[in-house]
Amino acid sequence: MKKFSLLIGWLLYACICQAASLKVFHLTCEHIQNPLGIDQPQPLLSWKLESDERNQYQSAYEIQVSTDQEKLEKGKADVWNSGRIKSDETILIPYAGKKLKSFTRYYWKVRVYNQQGEASDWSETAWWETAMLKADDWKASWIYDGSQAPSDPNDFYKDNPAPLFRKTFQAKDGIQSARLYIAGIGYYEASLNGQRIGDRRLDPGWTNYDKEILYSTYDIIEMLQTGKNCLGVVLGNGFYNPIPMPIFKNLREYLTIGQPCLKAQLLITYENGKQEWIYSDSSWTFADSPILRNNVYLGEKYDARKEIKDWDKPTFNASSWKQAIPVPTPPQGKLTAQMQPPIRIREIIRPTRMTETRQGEFVFDLGQNMAGVARIKVKGPKGTRITIRYGEDVYSDGSLNVMTSVAGQHKTVWNANQESAGAPPTAWQEDTYILKGEGEEIWMPQFTFHGFRYIEVTGWPGRPTLDNIEGIRLSADLKVTGEFSSSNELLNRLHHVLDYTFLSNVFSVESDCPAREKFGYGGDIVGVSRTFCYFYDMHNFYAKAIRDFANDQRPLGGFTETAPYNGIADQGLGDGSGPIGWQLAFAFLQKQLYEYYGDKRIIENYYPQLKKQVDFLASKAEDYMIDRCINDHESLDQRIPALFATAHFYHHVLLITEFAQLTNRKADQQQYESLAQQIKAAFIQKFVQTSTGKIGNGTPAEQAFGLYYGLIPEDIKTKVIQQLVQAISNRNNHITSGIFGTPIVLTVLSDLNLNDIAYQMATQTDFPGWGHMLSSGATTLWETWKYSDNVFSHNHPMFGSVGEWMYQSLAGINALSPGFKQICIHPQASGDLQWVNSSYESSRGKITCQWKKGKGIYTLQVHIPANTKAQVFIPNKSQLIKESGESIASSSLIQIIREESDHCWLEIPSGNYQFSCPIPQKD
Repeated sequence: MKKFSLLIGWLLYACICQAASLKVFHLTCEHIQNPLGIDQPQPLLSWKLESDERNQYQSAYEIQVSTDQEKLEKGKADVWNSGRIKSDETILIPYAGKKLKSFTRYYWKVRVYNQQGEASDWSETAWWETAMLKADDWKASWIYDGSQAPSDPNDFYKDNPAPLFRKTFQAKDGIQSARLYIAGIGYYEASLNGQRIGDRRLDPGWTNYDKEILYSTYDIIEMLQTGKNCLGVVLGNGFYNPIPMPIFKNLREYLTIGQPCLKAQLLITYENGKQEWIYSDSSWTFADSPILRNNVYLGEKYDARKEIKDWDKPTFNASSWKQAIPVPTPPQGKLTAQMQPPIRIREIIRPTRMTETRQGEFVFDLGQNMAGVARIKVKGPKGTRITIRYGEDVYSDGSLNVMTSVAGQHKTVWNANQESAGAPPTAWQEDTYILKGEGEEIWMPQFTFHGFRYIEVTGWPGRPTLDNIEGIRLSADLKVTGEFSSSNELLNRLHHVLDYTFLSNVFSVESDCPAREKFGYGGDIVGVSRTFCYFYDMHNFYAKAIRDFANDQRPLGGFTETAPYNGIADQGLGDGSGPIGWQLAFAFLQKQLYEYYGDKRIIENYYPQLKKQVDFLASKAEDYMIDRCINDHESLDQRIPALFATAHFYHHVLLITEFAQLTNRKADQQQYESLAQQIKAAFIQKFVQTSTGKIGNGTPAEQAFGLYYGLIPEDIKTKVIQQLVQAISNRNNHITSGIFGTPIVLTVLSDLNLNDIAYQMATQTDFPGWGHMLSSGATTLWETWKYSDNVFSHNHPMFGSVGEWMYQSLAGINALSPGFKQICIHPQASGDLQWVNSSYESSRGKITCQWKKGKGIYTLQVHIPANTKAQVFIPNKSQLIKESGESIASSSLIQIIREESDHCWLEIPSGNYQFSCPIPQKD
């Protein structure tokens, strides 16, 4: 009997351990942990699973939601109890409970059941909080200072102080919660009782303000006090009130513009359940701020002598302030909760060197190109004027070279094409600070950002030191998801350079450069977005980008070159539409959100817009080809516009065919499948020499395009590959392609098991290539393969697609199904590379891959998240492969799915594995 009791106890313990081995963690709502202020009536819920054991799967889940945390922890779900739902899905589960209410916090938790049907522990409680779920939740008015845009273009460049707004109000005892909901365009910063609210910068994100305006929600409970309070707001111009200086186009003619204005609501909830609202209206007052000028390109001018002490505190006497004015014609954009990561200070960079290039002119070298602003610490007499200029380069004498970062190429040498009354002859980036003369003064601009490595300071009282200047690195606060290191130091440096380049170009839009243009070009997104998705969690950022393009879709259906639309339409297809490769961003990003994050909802939501666009493109085709585009931008090779344009047309049609199938639109699927076949036939007839395998001019990009898209007869594939290899060899194994060709060349070589060639191209240290940039001192990627000291940007993500190749080919981490539910581990140990350590934090959990060659042995360590499985490539025969020191034949979990003479593919369930095998000897 005693033995029987012990057996029962052991079995119960084993069951408990088995159930507890599957842990639920990282709960997110709309891709955010504990989001404050969402406006989705049916939000999507996700979680991750982890386990110390192998082969752990979810067979069912259970979600509980309540408005009362204590009740929820007792198992009382008064809003939604899903019950046990049979499903292995862990991401993007639609909320299906009672109708959500505005301004309400919802607590939720999850438990799952493993493949044996055993329940896990409940997750820790998470929450989301709603903001405005209905348009009429907004009761506030848009207010401004009553100013008007100048009629004389010259006046846009004169002092025009940013306005300060304030509102005092009373709060009673017993405050339970307090929220501020605010939109201020172009930019705003808010404060309460003299304290800055939040840490966001350059908020809200830039949109087409006629279609959408983003608002933010802040928890201000810790700042609110019983009795009298004061809410303060200062407004900046941003892209809502641009100058008329052409940034290739006059932004005032194309953007939705107006005078800076704000809309805000402050909600106080008391312990007794009562609520009080404070709205923006004419009871607010305003005055001029010390910010005399602010522009996202030309910079900011600040006069500290004009500071108003304690203006945002309740004790301040504002009797001389003027009454705020309701905006006569308010902005028309739909107010939408801002869900993409906000812009924040990401790093403080101290200069490494200071040079006095002329008397009183000091140039500071930060040692790193970046995006952000300078912060100064200074003491000096009242009225001292300090001028700060920014640049990416210096001349041989050490003086500042601003020419690669001039706004819109608006410089003296180009003035014949860039005339604009009042605009500076050369539109460099410049900030000005005027001292108040009261001890140490610390200042940084509020409503601008720059691209720079070097900072020139003039007017300094005395001689500055390295302690007086800092570089404040700003960017969207993206969560890092990718890690990569290797035995090749050039690749490690390149990964670092990619990170700085990318984060310099995410200021609510993915820009081409942070200084000269700052625009969200679609082509750059197509070229490098897959790399971004390995480096960072890009879902919400790219979801906004898709909305930006949708909001600016042209009447006939085309998409613009940039979003928001700024009038640029180089080689577009009419009606304001952009070049076809740039138009591809709309569909391409939807594909990435589906592939990387499993988001099918976004494809369903935007299918009508995509169909309208593809039909527009088809109407512009002649004989199923399009001959107008920018081409493989910045390629060093000769290019045929119609070849690249038609390939992009084909890509559009492939994507809508796939999306039609995903969304069960069978008639559309058949229609576009037929169109794709006709485009392919036309492409082959026009560009493919079937006798030789040469495509177009036979450049690496053209050959790779044909292979990547399958735009060749299958029976000549070997010839096409031979032409590709020969074309690369003719260029001494250097990269020569442009924005679109570069990722496709590298991908095709890897797919063809020719990654040694790709590796040589990626690691060349002479011109052209990434190694040439790095050996020339680049700390961010250049816009062109060739160094420029006058025109082209030194901080351009366009050629960052090499990062995608690093993760997919060298690290070998790939998705086999949406959201990495099924994973492919296929590292290609190329060239002289001896090891790679990498990981990717997928939406289902962290995937790690670490491989090494040494002493004739190849080892591969992988971690596959719970509830997923992987196919793994091992470079030897199965009988020679061991896992954790044992033959794989002894494991029931490891399946051999296919085998060749020198490698095999295994399928493994979740867990940690360590494979090893002898390194095959090459012939």
